[in-house]
Amino acid sequence: MVRFSNNIIGLLNFATFVLSVPILGGGIWLATKAGSDCEKLLQWPVIVLGAFLMLVSLAGLVGACCRVTWLLWLYLAAMFVLILLLFCFTVFAFVVTNKGAGQVVSGKGYKEYRLGDYSHWLQKRMEKSGNWNKIKSCLQDAKVCKKLSDDSVGKVAEQFYSDNLSPIQSGCCKPPSSCNFVYVNATYWTSTAGNLKDMDCSRWSNEQDQLCYDCDSCKAGVLANLKRDWRKIAVINIVVLIALVVVYSVGCCAFRNNQRDERIDYGYKGYR
Repeated sequence: MVRFSNNIIGLLNFATFVLSVPILGGGIWLATKAGSDCEKLLQWPVIVLGAFLMLVSLAGLVGACCRVTWLLWLYLAAMFVLILLLFCFTVFAFVVTNKGAGQVVSGKGYKEYRLGDYSHWLQKRMEKSGNWNKIKSCLQDAKVCKKLSDDSVGKVAEQFYSDNLSPIQSGCCKPPSSCNFVYVNATYWTSTAGNLKDMDCSRWSNEQDQLCYDCDSCKAGVLANLKRDWRKIAVINIVVLIALVVVYSVGCCAFRNNQRDERIDYGYKGYR
């Protein structure tokens, strides 16, 4: 008789299999229909995740319900690797996001961000032109700065300075405060002598498709968002890890049940 742990593993893997179908379908859709570079960035991670979930859940489902021990062994091996990878990523996420924070600007409601404040590993990822061009394309597709410009119509400088801008809006859509540019609107500023030591002052452009997208402050704003998101993911990963360890333990019980049933069946056949 199939044991209770086998039933639990079977139900969990059936639910995972059902979940993997729309994930894999979404990845295939992105691969064939994606219209922007930003959307195309997601296609392979989504396809790999969907395919992995589907194969692992099938192995666990068939292995537990049909008592196929070698499939259940593969399922447990894949689960162990997944637990190990999640644990390593969680530790890594906390380490690389330990540094970096927005700088308070006197008289401003928003913070400004410096690339040098973040971990060297993250800085190097941002400074690679191939990586940054893809991220910049995503920012332009998202029209982050256009939304800021539309929301700021009719605002005078004092009203704009009191706004609580997001890290990306602060870093990518306006020049750094140290440049001392004169506000015209949220995404249009008149240049002055400025701060010659800050290279971002010379990188700023009033062209709406350029703005400060090539500035270090923009890269720092992206890292500020990345840090916040990675910290959230790391916390979620801790919960997922606990759940996976419980499922893995139940899977081990199902594996032992399969082995025990095989020994009983073998002994019965030998007796006959």
